[in-house]
Amino acid sequence: MHIGLIGGIGPAATEFYYRALVKLYKQAERQLELTIVNADARELVGHLEAGESAAQAAIFARYIDRLKAGGCEAAAITSMGGHFCLKDLAPISSLPLISAVTALEEYFSAAGIGRVGVLGTRAVMESGLYGLSSAEVVTVPVDELQTAHAHYTAIAVSGHATDEQRAYFETAASRLINSHGAEAVVLGGTDLFLAFDKPGYPYRIVDSAQVHAEAIARVGLG
Repeated sequence: MHIGLIGGIGPAATEFYYRALVKLYKQAERQLELTIVNADARELVGHLEAGESAAQAAIFARYIDRLKAGGCEAAAITSMGGHFCLKDLAPISSLPLISAVTALEEYFSAAGIGRVGVLGTRAVMESGLYGLSSAEVVTVPVDELQTAHAHYTAIAVSGHATDEQRAYFETAASRLINSHGAEAVVLGGTDLFLAFDKPGYPYRIVDSAQVHAEAIARVGLG
């Protein structure tokens, strides 16, 4: 199956998905058929912060039309933040969508994880990972949501994490485990791997981008 990705939101996440898919297809000894369109990270962040779901969905729908014209048979958004408009996008998408939220639902059910801590954009955190039902979701305090959101969107747009941003998210992750009883910390932003780039964290990390990439590969490989 020819897979289409909406990339560029941000560039580091797009590269992560590409490398993950290449590796997964190589392991399966299959050829990867892939086309990527480049979306605008700043445009997405603007619509996300304004809650303009329908406007962003219309933009994504046009990208998906391009992917379909290029021969793609299914599409995925390489951004957890970008999933905020999925309900508006699904009815107008010209291709089937491979959802990261669905992939995470299946992952937590299979792993038997009942309580997770999530970090990412404000929309991801406030919505409890877009209404995740397979596990209870905890996140940072309400008065800290904007700080976490600002740190994350800065990472996504720039494509790298500063020492300050790394320290903030590592501290937040530890609190989710030690104070809120989370069994795992979900990197609910697809660029957060840039902040969690050290080996040997003393808690379980679930990278939403990796889980989503694996789901995309399963669909693509049939």
